[in-house]
Amino acid sequence: MTPILWRTADAGDAEALAYLGAATFMTTFAFDHPGQAMMEHLRHAHSAEYYASALRDPAYDILLGETPLGAPVGYAMVTPPSHPALQQDGDIELKRIYLLAPWQGSGNGKDLLERVFAVAEKRLAQRLLLSVYEKNVRAIGFYERAGFAAIGETVFMVGPVPFRDLVYAQNMD
Repeated sequence: MTPILWRTADAGDAEALAYLGAATFMTTFAFDHPGQAMMEHLRHAHSAEYYASALRDPAYDILLGETPLGAPVGYAMVTPPSHPALQQDGDIELKRIYLLAPWQGSGNGKDLLERVFAVAEKRLAQRLLLSVYEKNVRAIGFYERAGFAAIGETVFMVGPVPFRDLVYAQNMD
């Protein structure tokens, strides 16, 4: 397998993140998300403009993984928390973590998550939150093996269609 070279994304990476975000979201959720709603979601939540804005925000950290030839294959985005009913002081959120399928299952996800933990430590976070689609069994297992525990649920909108997400947390101490 081609190795992944990880780095902090910069302002020039917005388009690569948009393509990668759209590709991984579709690959992961096309099995039960309506096509039109998905396209609407991708137009906004995975646009180059969205990522350009996130890259300008000092409260966001985006890690980008590339092949040695510079093709984007994975990323993670760490942000301020977005679950007011469940969050505590000192929380940070793993908003997105995705790898293209050929790079899954060989330790790359664990490596990326370790890098996310390092970002959380750098930001002096007390707890790392994330939300995961209730039917994404593979991701749920990955998070639980990494020490995350379910603390609640939230609604994730894909266009006008609501989906139930589980909210997980891990203490950083």
